[in-house]
Amino acid sequence: MQTRKHTKKQGTSMRLVGALVALFRVNANFTQQSLSERLCIHKETIASIEQGRRRLLPDMADELDRVLGTGGALAVAVEHLPEQEKFPIWAEAYMAHEKEAIALSWYEDGVAPGLLQTEDYARATFRSAVPELTEDEIQRRVETRLARQELLHRKEPITASFILSEAIVLAGLGGRGVMQDQIKHLLTCSELPGVCVQIMPLARETHASLDGPFILLETPDNRHFGYVEAHRSSHLNSSPDEVSILARKYGMLRTQALNPEETRGLLGRLLGET
Repeated sequence: MQTRKHTKKQGTSMRLVGALVALFRVNANFTQQSLSERLCIHKETIASIEQGRRRLLPDMADELDRVLGTGGALAVAVEHLPEQEKFPIWAEAYMAHEKEAIALSWYEDGVAPGLLQTEDYARATFRSAVPELTEDEIQRRVETRLARQELLHRKEPITASFILSEAIVLAGLGGRGVMQDQIKHLLTCSELPGVCVQIMPLARETHASLDGPFILLETPDNRHFGYVEAHRSSHLNSSPDEVSILARKYGMLRTQALNPEETRGLLGRLLGET
């Protein structure tokens, strides 16, 4: 009941902010199309915000206030949303871009990437959280994670590359049955249009990303972002210099990892051993 009330309140606030954006846009004599062109973003992004389907993030609020001449009204509205609706801002910013991404490159060394997880594997990751999560919260997070995976099944396929440390598929997270199903799922995902899965062998003597996992993505308007997560924090970066460094790392990782055919062979052998 509490989750439904929170969702309803959250949707109401998003619709209110969206209605303000629409009102200010019309008063400033912009159409959704002309405003999207002025901001160099997709028209659908503006429409989603105005309809309350997407949160207005602080950086976008500042830009809209500047273009629409609203004197900071939208920034103030976003700043005074209930705290539970703003947290975590960093995750919301990344998720908004992930949802519309046309290209994605993901290196992971601890757990399987969220976009490639089975339901049981995702549940096992959330049950490992410290402090512990309630069963209701675990279920909510699992459903949210599975919903994100629609990205890999769009009519127009995304170009997605995933590199996973071999340690992930050798681990026992969730137990033998969960891991066996997860490995099968990785094989299935590797056959999806536009999707490439590679394993980074533990036996490698050199490694381009000892600093840890990261994600690169490209939006429909060809903006490029780098995303790095840590404990209870993360950073979404659009600096060309910083994104370039991560792109160079990823390019090197792809040459160091097993190729897709070798990866499928390894995963098949692991299934035979379980």
